[in-house]
Amino acid sequence: MIFGYARVSFSDQNLDRQLKELEAFGCDKIYSEKQSGKDFSRPVYREMRTKMRFGDVLVVHDLSRFGRNKQEIRNEWKSMIDEDIDIVVMNMPILDTRKYKELEGVGQLVSDLVLTLLSWMVDEERNRIKTAQREGIQIAKEKGVYTGKKKKYHAGAKGKDKIIYDQVIQLLAAGESVKQTAEKTELSRNTVYRIKKEIEQLNFESNDS
Repeated sequence: MIFGYARVSFSDQNLDRQLKELEAFGCDKIYSEKQSGKDFSRPVYREMRTKMRFGDVLVVHDLSRFGRNKQEIRNEWKSMIDEDIDIVVMNMPILDTRKYKELEGVGQLVSDLVLTLLSWMVDEERNRIKTAQREGIQIAKEKGVYTGKKKKYHAGAKGKDKIIYDQVIQLLAAGESVKQTAEKTELSRNTVYRIKKEIEQLNFESNDS
């Protein structure tokens, strides 16, 4: 079976181009998700891997869709080759392990050389983006225009955010733990901790005044 895998990192990014190209390639089953490529612990990717068997083929548009960490890419690639699962990177024809079936050792050599180069490039690009983001934030701070990420779930929130905030308040007031509250509201523990700390601070200021 030919599996197609499409990925973008953020929810506002579009998967259409990748999906169309995978369909045109002739993939029997296409999996897609909007998750960071920093490692391979992505829910849709892991589900797909459990379905893959000896003789199957994985197709991705480019190496960065496969992953964005040099060592993680190499480890996952080797794992699939060891399971006799072929890999095709559409925008890099040399990375098509099906071509080297009759050339013992050549496929591995080509994969090692190209993966070393490309995975390094992917890793460097990821680091470059992070560096640019940090520098941009620092410049904005120096200019006094950086406000940070807009905070959700607070006393002055509107609509759904306010409903969830009120629910957190009620659960904590009822004696629920941070973990239980996070699970019931589907928020991160850090967010619940932040709300809890804000409430405690407000209560302290109120009692102190």
